Amino acid sequence: MALSRAYRSGSPRLLRKPPAISGIVLLAYLAVFCLLCSVAKYCLASFLASLRHYHPARPQRELVVAAMSSDNTSWLHEYLPDWGRKVYVVDDPDAPLTVPSNKGREAMVYLTYIIDHYDRLPAHMVFIHPQRYQWHNDDPLYDNVPLLRNLRLPFLAQQGYLNLRCVWLLGCPVEIRPFTDIHRTDVHAGAAFKAGFEALFPGSPVPREVGVSCCAQFAVTAAQVRKRPRSEYEHFRRWLLSTPLPDELSGRIFEYSWHMIFGRDPVHCPTASECYCKQYGYCNLSCRNIGTCDGRYTMPPFASLPRGWPDFGWDGKPRHPGDPIPAREPPKHLQQPVRTHQRQQQQQQHPQQKRQRAQQPATE
Repeated sequence: MALSRAYRSGSPRLLRKPPAISGIVLLAYLAVFCLLCSVAKYCLASFLASLRHYHPARPQRELVVAAMSSDNTSWLHEYLPDWGRKVYVVDDPDAPLTVPSNKGREAMVYLTYIIDHYDRLPAHMVFIHPQRYQWHNDDPLYDNVPLLRNLRLPFLAQQGYLNLRCVWLLGCPVEIRPFTDIHRTDVHAGAAFKAGFEALFPGSPVPREVGVSCCAQFAVTAAQVRKRPRSEYEHFRRWLLSTPLPDELSGRIFEYSWHMIFGRDPVHCPTASECYCKQYGYCNLSCRNIGTCDGRYTMPPFASLPRGWPDFGWDGKPRHPGDPIPAREPPKHLQQPVRTHQRQQQQQQHPQQKRQRAQQPATE
């Protein structure tokens, strides 16, 4: 079959060229394309930059917890859901939150949190141990939940730092005497405290007496933390990482230094009645002496709670609400009445203050 005329070789229709595009139109297309690319590049760069500086909204209060992989911290979410939580697992290097080295007990966690979050700290922070029930918790049943629920954040904002314990048992009025405890060999830390203090606070005079209620659980504000630069907390952590002291001693040095780090005097022991009232709202307690109030804290017979507490006691038998707790007798210095303590404080005023008052002119 013969090819049709339209597709014959040399047909004019096959040789016809497409219409020419104006050079001006082509340049206009290219200019618009380049402009769009520039805009897209700028928008992408701005978006990536914003991601680098973006941080999710942080809670105004956060719990910082020093835990081990075997600890059950589910009680934090169950009973304190309105608190942010940062749970550091010190013995798991692959945990989402961990520490450079498992040294110094809770101190390594506390310092690591402050260093890593220094520029975006929440307004209120509470640094605690992982267990809900601990022998040193200042509660009739040694329960941390009521303490944290009743903590007065406005009072914390006013003070900047609060020890979670009000009772004076262990730590107050004086726990460490750096210049006279040098021969002690137990984990009291007195023998190592002087050298540790000089390394942590170079140029600062070593206090002759240090007193604060134990046991390294406290609340602090972001403003108080930032009264020291981040570099100081990094210095504290470097010392903790490099010290040859065993963990129980290096951690104990920090236990009796946190209140000074956050602006308190070496001896920081408010009366139990004032502390319970202003810090937790327990204002109708019977406080017959300076360091304890009836019905609040009982020194347990052992430095650990029995398995199954508070449902089971030290004898392994079930407990009932209101069952008495076997207690050790408080030290004699905590058995003196409040007025006696106030009178002794007045008698122990600095000699220079007495001289200044003596030099003041008498008023007619």
